[in-house]
Amino acid sequence: MSGSFGDMGNLLKQAQEMQRNLDRVREELKTEIVVGTGGGGTVKVEVNGEGEVKALAIDDNVISSGDRAMIEDLVLAALRDGIGQALRVRKEKLGAVTGGLNLPGIF
Repeated sequence: MSGSFGDMGNLLKQAQEMQRNLDRVREELKTEIVVGTGGGGTVKVEVNGEGEVKALAIDDNVISSGDRAMIEDLVLAALRDGIGQALRVRKEKLGAVTGGLNLPGIF
């Protein structure tokens, strides 16, 4: 019977190690920045690995065009690109810790 408790102890240690690694990766993701673009780079957004938009830059030529619909489309394209990249980075880094397991609440 003591063998079962030993296995449980090992599982607990492994779970604690995984949690420490997940916490470390989450902290790293807060500072990892990807750049999403729209309009061939005329609009750029910086997004961290947590999916938070940190910065937005719009080229002066785009602004001076005065075409509101175009500007909105370019910003939306840049946001989609940046957030998509951030999600891929997040999934890759967290997946490395979990061994590819899709654990609820982690991704």
